[in-house]
Formats: sequence, structure tokens, C-alpha cells
Amino acid sequence: MNAPESLFPRLEPLLAQVSKPIQYVGGEHNSVHKDWDCGTTVGQPTVRWALMYPDAYEVGQPNQGVAILYEILNEREWILAERTYALWPDLQALMRAHGLPQFTLDQHRPVRAFDVFGVSFATELGYTNMVNALDLAGIPIHSDERTDDDPIVVAGGHAAFNPEPIADFIDVAVVGDGEEASLQISDIIREWKAEERPGGREGLLLRLAATGAFYVPAFYDVSYLPDGRIQRIAPNREGVPFQVRKHTLMNLDEWPYPKKPLVPLAETVHERYSVEIFRGCTRGCRFCQAGMITRPVRERSIETIGTMVAEGLRNTGLEEVGLLSLSSADHSEIGEVTKQLADRYEGTNVSLSLPSTRVDAFNIDLANELSRNGRRSGLTFAPEGGSERMRKVINKMVSEDDLIDTVATAFGNGWRQVKLYFMCGLPTETDEDVVAIADMAARVIETGRKAAGSRDIRCTVSIGGFVPKPHTPFQWAAQASPETIDRRLMLLRDKIRANKQYGKAIGLRYHDGKPGQIEGLLSRGDRRVGKVIEEVWRQGGQFDGWSEHFSHERWAEACTTALEGTGVDLAWYTTREREYDEVLPWDHLDSGLDRDWLWEDWQDAIDEVEVDDCRWTPCYDCGVCPQMSTEIQIGPTGRQLLPLSVAGRDLS
Repeated sequence: MNAPESLFPRLEPLLAQVSKPIQYVGGEHNSVHKDWDCGTTVGQPTVRWALMYPDAYEVGQPNQGVAILYEILNEREWILAERTYALWPDLQALMRAHGLPQFTLDQHRPVRAFDVFGVSFATELGYTNMVNALDLAGIPIHSDERTDDDPIVVAGGHAAFNPEPIADFIDVAVVGDGEEASLQISDIIREWKAEERPGGREGLLLRLAATGAFYVPAFYDVSYLPDGRIQRIAPNREGVPFQVRKHTLMNLDEWPYPKKPLVPLAETVHERYSVEIFRGCTRGCRFCQAGMITRPVRERSIETIGTMVAEGLRNTGLEEVGLLSLSSADHSEIGEVTKQLADRYEGTNVSLSLPSTRVDAFNIDLANELSRNGRRSGLTFAPEGGSERMRKVINKMVSEDDLIDTVATAFGNGWRQVKLYFMCGLPTETDEDVVAIADMAARVIETGRKAAGSRDIRCTVSIGGFVPKPHTPFQWAAQASPETIDRRLMLLRDKIRANKQYGKAIGLRYHDGKPGQIEGLLSRGDRRVGKVIEEVWRQGGQFDGWSEHFSHERWAEACTTALEGTGVDLAWYTTREREYDEVLPWDHLDSGLDRDWLWEDWQDAIDEVEVDDCRWTPCYDCGVCPQMSTEIQIGPTGRQLLPLSVAGRDLS
């Protein structure tokens, strides 16, 4: 195949007519430019990936998953990987008018020319952007209409753990970690190419499906019961397994990526070097899909973290390091990690940060190490539930007294701002559970003023609507209606405003319930929802994660139109509670979690029974370790972070 010409000469004249044109230029520091036929240098067929994060550059560029795959794939001499993002409507219109297709950012090649179009979904609200990108690329949006000249469309990321709503649009779904999976796909494509592409497109997909490691929706049929529920999901080809298992990457020290993340030219939502210090979480928060699907816990060693930080700062010139995970303060050596990193970079412009910290994992020594270079921002905690009862339901084992003791210590040591995250619409929730958030926030302000001896204390309450997710104990739960969530949020707002003593010190940030309802439709939907997604897109829907582009009315109307005659509707997918014996759209995708254990945990939630973290207690049989042949990998190791020398002001 001849190398496609760069589209940039045709694109460049259009950029003066759009907002933020710099995001389409490419050429970022650490970007990789490889020959189209790079595999020929090592006597191998070239495998070419176009990697997409289905949102605007400013959101997608910092995405850790795409950054890791971009490096891992390009390290292989016979693999070429480039990136593409969702294009804003102003550029899309000009491109359609001038006959320009979706392009990669690295060398402005047409996406359709690649072997694989890989899309990483962090949220289901990116589905319409993928459909739009397919159409703009000239790739048929329906998988059954594609030819051997089209790339295979591969979906991954957390929102691909139930790929059924996008089954019509994708060829393959990867469930779980992508590092080894992407290389395995590449190996299969390379062998298929070397053998002169036997069986064409279907032959390649059969090879992928037969491994049991990749889900090809076209090779499975879904039948329905008269009441709309799923009757059966079964393979329709020989050699295709009934269940597809998730990928789990063990020993993160062997995969220290990203090593050379790209440095953006345009402003992005995060401008920091991020190091994932461990993967997985066993805290057991029943609402948290990320914690459930990424089990078991696998820590990076303190040595690898230190090496990654040193190399990442040297390769990027960035000055903020984010120590990321689902609960970073739970790393078995987090105290030593932060202390030794703070020692290493004391006197420099380098700052350290943790994401939202659990109240019961916070300590003032940790906070002081993170702020040693003088950058003392507010502290963020996530109680999630407003009342003690709700926190038992969701298994968030943090008491209000724990929170108050923690903020008292923080305010007494110089902090002045606290942000608290909560959810509204949780299972069994009442109005009183939500209004209790106001009392907690008032108590935080009261405690802060006493501890600090000052009235200059702020507490910001941030609330999101709860969305039940697949592969969690709440996958059977009814979702609260937007009207219920909005009414409870107004009760909370009024309670805060009515507090003459503390109300003005409490900030309230929230989203209405409508976007959450659509996320709920997409997260627990089946293949019939694909027609809804397509109808929304045809009516102009895209960038649904952006409030200024989202239209609940458009989604509701599309549900009415696309689901007509099916016996199901928007409420059926969202506000309906499921029973144990119902076949769920993702039951044939094995996340390692035992279905009966999830159901028992759902019953424990209803009974307000808490479950311990299995990192520090005996196993409670969630099923992941024996089913996936994995195990929890945690320290402490007793090792030292390297290098030990102080960096001073010279990071070269």
C-alpha cells in the first residue's frame, strides 16, 4: 500500500477560519514520526494504528491510556501509531465542504488508511463523537457495511466494559488493560498480513475472536423475551467462545509508561506529568465501576516511581507531578514516596499532587510533604454519601467524625479550603440523606474556624448524579429520575442558603439530573440502544459530555423514535430495577467478578452491611484472583526511591 499523502497542505488554509487552530497542527514535543512502511526495515508487514480519544484535543491529549498505547506501539519497529481527536464543529463543517476526511495529528494522514482505528472510552457520552469521526473519515458507521479496505474499529477503556450499545459501530472490543492486548492484536494482524490476508476482514476478526481475549459483537446473536428483557447472548460462529475475559496487566514495574509523554502546544485540562502509582482498588465502594473492574491491586515499586518521575520531568519540562490511582494515599509506601520525592525536588519548581484523598487515608505529614515547595492548594475529600446510613449502603467506611477530625487537623495546620464530593440519587437514598450534606458542610466550617482561629474558611460541596454501572453491585439498581435528583439538589441548596451563620462560606456546585440519565441509558443499554445513538448523531448530537452541546430533549426524542415497537423505552433502561435472574447485556464479558458475589454485595447494600478491604483482611471471594489467575501485588518493599541526590534547580 502506497503511503497516503499528508492532508496538511489542504487543511492549513482552513485553520485561519476556526477557533484554537493550534490544536490541529501537531508537532508536539515527543511526538513520533515514522515511515508508513516502517516494518520493511525489519522485514515485517507494517501494522498501523490510528488512536482516538473521542473528545476535543484539550481533553484527550492528557489522557493516560492513549499516551501509554502511543508509546508502547511505536516502540515496535514494525508498528506505526498516530493520534486523532474529535474535531470541533467549526472545522468539521469546513472539512466536509472541502472534501477533507478525519486525519491524524502526527502526520495528518487519513484515518481510513490505517489498519486499526482504536477508540478509548472513559465515558459513554463519547459514543456520538466516535460515530461522527467514523463518518468524517469515510468509514461506514455500521460494521457490517465495511470492506477489506476499511480499518477494523476497536473500542477500549472503562466505558467499553459494556460495548453492546455500540455493537453496530465497532468490530472489536477490548475488555481490561490495553498494554499487552494492543500488542497481541498487532501480532495477529502482522501474521494475517504475512499470510496474504486469508479470509479477508472476517478471517482477521475470527482470529481475534478465537483467542477468547477479544470480543467481536458480529459473532454473537442476541435474542429477547416478549417483555423486552434479553433471553440469550450466544456465538454464531464455530470456534468463538461464549465468554470473553478481561485483560489484566501484572507487574507494573515492567511497564513504566508513559516515559516520554507529549507536551501539548495548546492549553489542555491537565498540564502535569502523571505517574500511575498503582492500578486497581479493593476498597469495595459499591458505586465505583473503576474500582471493581480494575482488580486486583497492583502497586508500582518506589524505585520505579522515582525513575519515572525523574525521566518524565527531564523529557517534558513539566513542573507538576501527579501521583495517580483510584486511591493514591492507599499505596503501601505512600509516606516514603512523597517524602523522598519532596526531598529530591526541594528547592525546585516541581510540585507534587494527589487526586481526591480518602478521609481515612489522609494524614498531615503526607499533606505537608505534598506542599513542601510552597504550593498549598485546597484539600479534596469524597465522602460520597451525606449521611452515615448512606455511607454504609455504598460501603464508604468513613464516619462524619473521621472527616471532622481530619479537617480540624488540616485547618489547624494552615489549610483554608476543603472540597467535598458527594453523589445524589444513590440506591435507598431519601431526601434527608441529601439534606444532611448541608449539616456536614456547616460542621466543617464551624470546625475550621475554631481550629484556624479565623473566619477565612471555605468548604465547596460538589455533587454529581449517581449512575448505576455494569460489573458493580449496583448494576441491578434503579436509577433515580432526573426530577428526583433535581428536587433533592434544590432542597440541599435551600438548606445551605438558609444557614445565616455558615451558608456564605459554603459553595455548592452541581449538575442537573438529565445528563446522568442519558449516561445511565448508555452504560446499561443493550444493542437496541445503538439505534438511539445513531438517531441522536443524525440529529446533530455530538460532544455530549459538554453541557453547551448536550441536549436531553434530543436524546429523549431519539429514544421515542428509535425504540418504537421494541416494548422498551428510556425509563425501562434507567429507572427500572433488575432482578437476579435477568440476563444483563454484559454477562458474557468476564470482568473476573463472580456474579453471585456481586448480587450478595447488592443485598448487603440494601441491609446497610459493610465489607472490608481485602488488601488488609482475608479474601472475601469476589472471584477476581482465582478466575483471572492474578493476585494482589502490594508492599511495603523497604526500598529507597532512586536517585537519592537532591535535584536542586538543575533538572537536566
